[in-house]
Amino acid sequence: MKISTKGRYAVRVMLDLAMNNTGEYIKVKEIAGRQDISEKYLEQIISVLNKAGYVKSVRGAQGGYKIARDPAFYTVGMILRLTEGSLNPVACLDDEVNECERCDTCETLGVWKELAAAINQVVDGVTIADLLERQQERIAGSYSI
Repeated sequence: MKISTKGRYAVRVMLDLAMNNTGEYIKVKEIAGRQDISEKYLEQIISVLNKAGYVKSVRGAQGGYKIARDPAFYTVGMILRLTEGSLNPVACLDDEVNECERCDTCETLGVWKELAAAINQVVDGVTIADLLERQQERIAGSYSI
């Protein structure tokens, strides 16, 4: 499984909005500049985040975007599922009841379930607040003597 640029950038955008959360709305141009993402592509990504209610937006000269809730609310998994869809390694795990005609005799199904559980454990166990804390620790560590 590979995470697309859309998914990776969406996580970066949410982190950027959390890092720069002063209560003011942030312009796409500013986010795009900091994250080295084209404004056009960023607008597509932020539109998805906005429709899902992950960010708030205001139009106009003073407009822009800001994170809608506390960064601790958003997990990496939430953002990736929004932008990527299913994170399951195989399609037969996407339905609540496995409809695959081979599921009763599939020797590999257990491996795919374990892989899916491991992926979900990681992405659902890391919030934007966690990433913010990691970044702040990294920055603070780079200034220590």
